Amino acid sequence: MPRTPRDPEGRMPLREHLVEVRKRVVRIALGLLAGAVLGWILYDPLLAALVQPLHEAAERRGALIGLNFDGVATAIDMQVKVSLFLGVLVSSPWWLYQVFAFINPGLTRTERRYVYGFLFAAVPMFLAGAALAWYVLPMVVTVLNDFVPEGSSNLVGAQLYLSFVMRLILACGIAFLVPVFMVVLNLMGTVRARTWLAGWRWAILVSFIFSAIVTPTMDVLSMFAIAGPICALYFIATGICFLHDRRVDRRRVAPTG
Repeated sequence: MPRTPRDPEGRMPLREHLVEVRKRVVRIALGLLAGAVLGWILYDPLLAALVQPLHEAAERRGALIGLNFDGVATAIDMQVKVSLFLGVLVSSPWWLYQVFAFINPGLTRTERRYVYGFLFAAVPMFLAGAALAWYVLPMVVTVLNDFVPEGSSNLVGAQLYLSFVMRLILACGIAFLVPVFMVVLNLMGTVRARTWLAGWRWAILVSFIFSAIVTPTMDVLSMFAIAGPICALYFIATGICFLHDRRVDRRRVAPTG
């Protein structure tokens, strides 16, 4: 069956959109699967690294603190989840590219250049957010275990603990992508810098609420360690947007003759 020619403006019929979505989803799934295979191979050292904060808390408290696999299938279930978790991290350049490739046909040449910039910035930002969560994790675990009474043990459910750790790392990685989206939308002329600046109070509020959700402790230091960089990135992104808007405005008022 002959393929329908593409619209010069990048528009596609609904059927082609659905085919494109399916193709990108399949490719993302294959990338995640390849990363998960690597995670399965590296499961033992990865699990040891994820559990290390519990061992450090146990040494500090002089108590029995560790994981409790409280079901027959819990161990294999957690190995699958941890493997997929590593798959998401290591395949992040691939699935971010697939998101870009999906929206690419509907963009102008200038917009594509901006989105290419987004792609190159998004990967290190995502990994930086994950690294920040990894840095904060020992503080969170230490604070939570400080409430364990002397002479008591704390056998944490493996499902609960590892799900918390993976959620914290992935959520921070995704949160660090927000400033990149802000800059790209501004470069494309969709949102002006003044709009971002007008919402700075909401941005700070949402950042701290997000931090409180992903670090459910009463430790102010841990909450600020997450919310502080997110707020800083918001204002840095807004500053970049202002510089771009100023350059665009000067170009518009510049004499053409």
